Amino acid sequence: MSKTVSTSSPQSLPLWQLLSGCADAVAAVRQGQSLTDALAARKTAERPGVQALSFAVLRRLGTAQALRLRLVPKAPQPWVDALLLSALALACGPEYNAHTLVDQAVEAAKRRAKPASGLVNAVLRRFLREQATLLAELDDDPVAHFNHPAWWIKRLQKDWPEHWQAILMANQEQPPMTLRANLRHGSTAAYRIRLSEAGLLTDLTTAAIDSPDQPQPIVLPHGVPVQRLPGFDQGDVSVQDAAAQIAAPLLVYAGGQKLPAGARVLDACAAPGGKTAHLLELADLDVTALDADPERLARVNDTLQRLGLKARTVAADASQPQSWWDGQAFDAILLDAPCSASGIVRRHPDVRWLRRETDIATLARTQDAILNALWPLLKPGGHLLYCTCSVFKMEGQDRIDAFLQRTPDAQAHPAPGHLLPVVEYLDPAGRDRGDGFFYALLSKSPLGS
Repeated sequence: MSKTVSTSSPQSLPLWQLLSGCADAVAAVRQGQSLTDALAARKTAERPGVQALSFAVLRRLGTAQALRLRLVPKAPQPWVDALLLSALALACGPEYNAHTLVDQAVEAAKRRAKPASGLVNAVLRRFLREQATLLAELDDDPVAHFNHPAWWIKRLQKDWPEHWQAILMANQEQPPMTLRANLRHGSTAAYRIRLSEAGLLTDLTTAAIDSPDQPQPIVLPHGVPVQRLPGFDQGDVSVQDAAAQIAAPLLVYAGGQKLPAGARVLDACAAPGGKTAHLLELADLDVTALDADPERLARVNDTLQRLGLKARTVAADASQPQSWWDGQAFDAILLDAPCSASGIVRRHPDVRWLRRETDIATLARTQDAILNALWPLLKPGGHLLYCTCSVFKMEGQDRIDAFLQRTPDAQAHPAPGHLLPVVEYLDPAGRDRGDGFFYALLSKSPLGS
């Protein structure tokens, strides 16, 4: 009997079927589609198993591509190529018995591309025979070794000469599931007890201090469906990475004073709405949640509805305020700018293969344009929090340094700066501090100063 993926549906789908779906997903990513969109096209029963395989494959795609190039110098048609890459990547990991994997990959080929089944069989069996030699030949290939594009590796080497390897290795790890208790519904400590009673959290030794200006993320040892989280549908808790939980309190308590009730706050580029909701959980604010993508903005509305919160949602381009701004200045602005997402690769392993080197400079220009457009909308004395889920300095500190140079009335305040998903950046208790992020807090000079 063939193995199946442990995360597949209760129906236990055969491995060949999941491999076929995985090949579809990998082919889609190689053609420029996000893995999220590719998985959304799968049948519900297939989706968990295909996702598990796809994550494993994309974390080893550099190795698999180098192996396929040695075994089949001329690439076969895209789906067959993706099937080969998937099988080679999985054969390099612990998930499956190698011979079972080969048999099931051949079965997938027979059902989708029968003329290519002989090629798939021959290539994979040759890999099993020559595995040690073939893998040894990749020792000097950084893309095969680190499973990231060459340009990505070089940029990290330049930006983080002491941490680049650790960042790359961290990207290969399965991230934890991190929660944010809704303090309007109860304390973090109380919610940890509810998790313990539900059998989802065993370690209660790390007491959570209920201080809204100091996030207290709850890290679960294993991911679970959100429906298993006590009170999820009632808005008692949200899933949000630890690094992302820094944003709302940093802005709400900027300057050492909490934003007053009714303060006008703009959450630019707000989708999917986690930071929007966190702002409203911390204070009674008049929030405008802006996003250029109407479909993604719908997720903000869904999030707010689940949590029982209200904000004004607007589908518009943040860099074009003349099309949406009502002329009233904001007390505070949160700008979670569009970026490469290079800090969340462990959660989205397709990102590294979707991005191109030229994207970074293009994104930097977009970040500059939005900063320039939003700054005039901020009241004198108000604060703007700039953040990106990127580890590249061009999308973080470089952007703020350039903005401060050209903006005389902008002043920088203490903020986390670049956060890296590596061991050196664990918190004092040794817990995961979250994804790669960048934070800069700016204030506008008061009138007459």
